[in-house]
Amino acid sequence: MKNNSISYKTSQVDGLNIFYREAGTRENPTLLLLHGFPTSSHMFRNLIPKLADQFHMVAPDLPGFGFSDAPDHKSFHYTFAHLAEVIGKFTEQIGLRKFAIYVFDYGAPVGFRLALNLPDRITGIISQNGNAYLEGLSDGWNPIRAYWENPSQQNRDALRVMNSLETTRWQYHHGVENASVRIAPEAIALDQALLNRPQSGEIQLDLFGDYKSNVALYPKFQEFFRKHQLPTLAVWGKNDPFFLPAGAEAYRRDNPSAKVVFYDTGHFALETHVDEIGAEIRSFGEKLKP
Repeated sequence: MKNNSISYKTSQVDGLNIFYREAGTRENPTLLLLHGFPTSSHMFRNLIPKLADQFHMVAPDLPGFGFSDAPDHKSFHYTFAHLAEVIGKFTEQIGLRKFAIYVFDYGAPVGFRLALNLPDRITGIISQNGNAYLEGLSDGWNPIRAYWENPSQQNRDALRVMNSLETTRWQYHHGVENASVRIAPEAIALDQALLNRPQSGEIQLDLFGDYKSNVALYPKFQEFFRKHQLPTLAVWGKNDPFFLPAGAEAYRRDNPSAKVVFYDTGHFALETHVDEIGAEIRSFGEKLKP
C-alpha cells in the first residue's frame, strides 16, 4: 500500500465504534486530525493524501459525528470532557504514543483537553480556525451564549436552526468568493445527511450548551501554551463568521514563536485552500519528531 493511500478503520472504545481514516507510516511523526461541527473526518479527505508521505495521519470521527457511533443523548453524555475522554482512549487503543494535533472548531477544545490530560504525548499544535481565546469568539455566538446564560427550552429550541440545511450551506459558503463553484457539494450533503438522523438534533443541542465549559477552560489552555511552548501553527480562514482572526493572533501572545497565516476564505478553509495549508504543514513538520 502506498503511503498516501487512506485506510478506513474502526476501533472500539468503551463499547463505541470509533471510525477513523489513517494513512502514512508510523515511522513518521503522527498528526491527529480533529474535526468540528457539523462535519467529520471527511473534511480531511483532500489533505491526508498530500501529507501522508511525511506524516502518520489519523483522523477519527467524534462520537455522534460522521461514521462513529451516535447513541441517543439520553444514553451517552455529550460533553466536550466526555468526547476528549473517548478520543484519549482511542489514541491508546490504536497505539499512538506521541502525536501533534490538528484542531478545527470543536476539535480545538477536544484536542486541548487531550493536551491538558496527556501533556507529555503532544508534540505540536496546528490550529485551523480552532479557538482558545475570548477575543476569537464573534457575535455569531450570541444565540448560543443566550442558551448558556438561560438554558430554557425556548433558548434551546431557538438553536435548532443551526442543524438545518440552510445553515450548513451558509457555514460552508460564508466568506468564500464564488462559493457555489468552489465548495464541493458532497461535503454539505454528507454533513446534512448525518445531521438529519433522528438522534442528531438533541446531540448537537447538548454540545452547544456544553461549549461554555470550553470557554471556562481557555485560561488553562493558554497556560499550557505558555508552559510548553510547543511548535505551533495557526492557519485561519479570515472570513470565518464564528472564530475571528484575533483568535489566531492571540496564539502568539502565549507562544511568541507561533506562526499565524491567514487565507481569504471562510470557516472550512480546507475546502478552498488545501494546497496552501498543506504546504504550510509540510514546512511545519520539520519541527516535529516521530
